[in-house]
Amino acid sequence: MQSAEYWFQSLIATAGIQLNGSAPYDIQVHNPAMFHRIRWQGTLGLGDSYINGWWDCANLDDLFYRLFTAHLDRTAGLFIPQLLGTLRAYLANLQSVSRAFQVGERHYDLDNQLFRSMLGDTMVYSCAYSGSCTRMLDRTLDEAQLAKLDLICRKLHLSPGTTVLEIGCGWGAFARFAAEHYGVHVIGLTVSENQATFARNLCAGLPVDIRLQDYRSFTGHTDTIVSVGMFEHVGVKNYPAFFNTARRALSPNGIFLLHTIGSLHTELAGEPWINTHIFPNGKLPSLRQITTAIEGRFLIEDLQNIGPDYDFTLMSWSKNFQRSIQRGELLSHLDQRFQRMWQYYLLTCAAAFRSRCLQLWQLVLSPNGVPGGYQSAR
Repeated sequence: MQSAEYWFQSLIATAGIQLNGSAPYDIQVHNPAMFHRIRWQGTLGLGDSYINGWWDCANLDDLFYRLFTAHLDRTAGLFIPQLLGTLRAYLANLQSVSRAFQVGERHYDLDNQLFRSMLGDTMVYSCAYSGSCTRMLDRTLDEAQLAKLDLICRKLHLSPGTTVLEIGCGWGAFARFAAEHYGVHVIGLTVSENQATFARNLCAGLPVDIRLQDYRSFTGHTDTIVSVGMFEHVGVKNYPAFFNTARRALSPNGIFLLHTIGSLHTELAGEPWINTHIFPNGKLPSLRQITTAIEGRFLIEDLQNIGPDYDFTLMSWSKNFQRSIQRGELLSHLDQRFQRMWQYYLLTCAAAFRSRCLQLWQLVLSPNGVPGGYQSAR
């Protein structure tokens, strides 16, 4: 039986990567225990070995861009964490009502200083938008985030007096922007106490109602609905409940915009390392899973893929995070292990979007079809 080191070295060689090589994307080994961990745990072992300091790489994003482009994430085989994750997702509802607040408590309730240092002034934790610029670099991160918020408002055809339900309101950036610039009333739902408190302060004095509430318990009615970067926490078993809730709440002639990261592959469980360390119970949808769930509930008026813009967004967040560390602006409890974990998260995700393994979709949905046809915005 071949050694774990030989197996791993042979695997990454197909992507042009070497162990202890001189290229900035090569892996520098500090502890050979990493090979056994990766051989049995796959991506979970690879990420945990990095957090432990067992290996380094000068350009993590470049390394993973090469791994993803070579499709090694799909061809390396099945590993124990993947099998267990799929089994758990099959046997249990990992995103049930009783579990709904776990991602808020474990991720979004992390200190606001961390997110402010990373996200910038807008505090928008989703893909920015290049718009009509020839390159995303023609805009700053904050400008691109404001362009995204305005794009969503235009796609929703907002006008003064409109009521908007925002499922997953984050720190309140969209609610504030839409209320200030389009004169609408926003009801924002979040499962994070940290976000709810921040968003209420941000939107003070505006027609914005921020609620610490799971989407399934919402019983009101609204003219339009928007959900940005929240659907990744819903889970396949809950897609019918999610879209049923939206359908009941939305006016017959209303518009629902769904902004979500998407996978090219239809799977039941989420990625093991991300689920373990970053987003518990997360699950990226495939387009097939979305369209299956909306059948009989909504029709698709518009679909736009802005996934390439997420590479710029994540790289900007990574640079902001590193800059804050160098300036000593982050809290002391964000130790070296946390810093390595967070950078690994940001840079591997940037590589996934750069390689087009992950997508970012904006779907515009309506219950009965917009009379006369939907006029799309770009």
